[in-house]
Amino acid sequence: MALAFASALLSCISYFAGLNKGLINNSWQRLGRIAFGIHSFAVAGIVVTMFYLIYNHYFEYYYVWYHSSLTLPFRYMFACFWEGQEGSFLLWTVWHVILSWFIIRKGGEWEAPVVGVIATVQVFLTSMLLGVYVFGYKLGSDPFIYLRDNPEMSNLPFIKMADYLSRIKDGRGLNPLLQNYWMVIHPPTLFLGFASTVVPFAFAIGGLIKGKYTEWVKPAIPWAFFGVMILGTGVLMGAAWAYEALSFGGFWAWDPVENASLVPWLTFVGAAHLMLVFKNRGHSILSTYIFTIVTFLLVLYSTFLTRSGILGSTSVHAFTDLGMSGQLVVYMAFYVLLSVYLLVKNRKKLPRTEAEEEMGSREFWMFIGTLVLMISAMQITFTTSIPVFDKLGLYHVTNFLGTILNFFIKIINNLFNAGIHLLEKRHNLSPPDDPKAHYNLWQLPIAIILGILTAIGQFFKYKNTNTQEWLKKISIPFFLSVILAALFSWQLELNRINYFILLFTSLFTVIANFDFMVRVLKLKINLSGASIAHIGFGLILMGVLISNAKSTIISENKTFINLGKDFPNNENVMLIKGDTVAMNKYYISYKGRRRGTDVTDEKNLYYTIEYFKRNKETSKLEKEFELQPIVQLNQRMGNVPEPATKRFLTKDIYTHITYPDLEDIEGPNTDSLYRKPITKQMKVGDTIALINSLMTLTGIDKDVNKDLLKLNKTDLAAGAVIKLIDYNKHETIIEPVMVVRGNTLFSIPVTVDSMGLKIDFPKINPETGKADIVILEKKKNEFIIMKAIIFPWINLLWLGALLMILGCLLAIRQRRKTNRD
Repeated sequence: MALAFASALLSCISYFAGLNKGLINNSWQRLGRIAFGIHSFAVAGIVVTMFYLIYNHYFEYYYVWYHSSLTLPFRYMFACFWEGQEGSFLLWTVWHVILSWFIIRKGGEWEAPVVGVIATVQVFLTSMLLGVYVFGYKLGSDPFIYLRDNPEMSNLPFIKMADYLSRIKDGRGLNPLLQNYWMVIHPPTLFLGFASTVVPFAFAIGGLIKGKYTEWVKPAIPWAFFGVMILGTGVLMGAAWAYEALSFGGFWAWDPVENASLVPWLTFVGAAHLMLVFKNRGHSILSTYIFTIVTFLLVLYSTFLTRSGILGSTSVHAFTDLGMSGQLVVYMAFYVLLSVYLLVKNRKKLPRTEAEEEMGSREFWMFIGTLVLMISAMQITFTTSIPVFDKLGLYHVTNFLGTILNFFIKIINNLFNAGIHLLEKRHNLSPPDDPKAHYNLWQLPIAIILGILTAIGQFFKYKNTNTQEWLKKISIPFFLSVILAALFSWQLELNRINYFILLFTSLFTVIANFDFMVRVLKLKINLSGASIAHIGFGLILMGVLISNAKSTIISENKTFINLGKDFPNNENVMLIKGDTVAMNKYYISYKGRRRGTDVTDEKNLYYTIEYFKRNKETSKLEKEFELQPIVQLNQRMGNVPEPATKRFLTKDIYTHITYPDLEDIEGPNTDSLYRKPITKQMKVGDTIALINSLMTLTGIDKDVNKDLLKLNKTDLAAGAVIKLIDYNKHETIIEPVMVVRGNTLFSIPVTVDSMGLKIDFPKINPETGKADIVILEKKKNEFIIMKAIIFPWINLLWLGALLMILGCLLAIRQRRKTNRD
């Protein structure tokens, strides 16, 4: 670790020493390259060592013990690597090394400034992994610290034993939420996206240092679009993971960590487009600098938010604080001050554009689009940062900003009034109670504006455009989009004006860009990267709109049994094993559960849900498909449900278990026929819901017929009069009896075979008047509570994501070709 830190420091010093002398390819640059090679070797050694320790289960190391276990499948060992803060910092460092070598090989005169800047970033990142004390301050967190040396473990009694290693039978294990294939590929992609932001940033800083204030833009453009593509892919992979593996029922929850990855992507898109504006027209160089620099700084700020522990109460994804908050602040402050200093120092040397952009020019509307992206990023960042403001004690600032925020929300709510109340008045600003509603209110009009700009933008020419010619080109896509939006809104019953506008916008984006590909580009695919990416963006908007606005919860408990406030009857259905119940257009049956087939899978319970439809000709039920949602058993971190989804072309049926009956899994029964007994304290008039009935204690019978029960005349007896109502509303009255015979207390239970129940009355509290009622339910009544949601046309979202990635790839290829020419 020390070698990686020292060699990165030597590399950046050497590269910049060569620049200060105004020399290229001299001994300083060669030394910088050699030092960076040593740094790369050291980082590779750390990675190999980390994987070796995880794979071989060296639990004496705290990181290995904390994140892995013996039964963890091999494919998830990669997720163990980057689950913790130290591993994710290391992953970030690895990507910087890989990207830097591409620049070393192809960068030419830009090698020294660009790799030099990246080397400074490596100094900060590797310092996060040192775990050493400097003047009493701990610098970083060492991933190779022993279990016995970790402050959280060092005072535990077993650690002090000489043979403590033999007592560690297994590791703590990977978070069950992360035991999904998406978590093997999503974090590396996302961190490559984060890492890619440093390259255009390094070009911009290098341009300021070398005095080449505009020349850096051309080589930076392909890197910018590469970063936009990769970071966007990482964000979309996170959405796919949330949709497939998490049980909140959707693909985006506006969680602060989700926001932290989205915001830099928004400004990165703006930076890439401003680079194109400058390349073609020589305008907006200062804005290009600002967006490029801000993108990298936002990645650093996102790192601070998610790793300082400050979001612990507002995000389920944030890391806990490892004592590196101060270090993260210094890291961020260094690049803020460096960027501001270089921009201020060189402000008079930056080329200025004397002529203003015409409103009929492509560059004007691209610039407007970047401003809209910046507004979107600022709004998300502000709301996400509320815990930071509160932590710093900036109450008056947040209250003032909150008043402004509420004012604008009222204006937008009047313009796009859908009857949704997204933010109430507050005396003190705090994170919104309903994040989805709050962000949707702000981001909906922004999405509409961006959609319109991506629809009309390519029809403009650089410098100036004939208005009549432009209107002629845009009129056909416009009117076709209006007609289709009206038709689809009627068909889909989208009866809100803001939904109609967004639907029109998404259609306009798709149709206009496709029309541009056909009529202007003549379907030349190599030139159509931007149009294809824009079509993908339009499809994403359409998929998000329809799948959310028209999503339908089809699970509904139609019995009279109240499932409780945590499982509303209008959103959940209770299924008893073997029974078949109607649900929407289907009939569903819970067939049973099974454990995983091998040691790495045995913690998973697979629940088989069969879906049937009635044959109109024969009236018989015919099986359509089956789903197997999972409940992952985890005693340390809690059981985790994992949804199962049936995909159709026009919809998804998303199913997950909201409550699994784990009685037989968690422990043995006291009676082989019945489940583990449940004791309820009830007073007269109380009612409770059982699996297949309602039970009400209607009274206490103090005049029990002792002869009928064959009791002694001297016995004291009392009966609990209980009314049971089954699914068919049939009533049954039973009376379990409590008996006192001398110094002995015993009871006479009652069995109700038709309901699979045995009810006992062992005692009563004379002070409170509450009776202990013991309930045993037969095993055959195994049940689950399930939630099912239909997401219509969600495949438009995934198709749009693929097209956006494809469009970026084509754009990168074309930009590289243009640069070579």
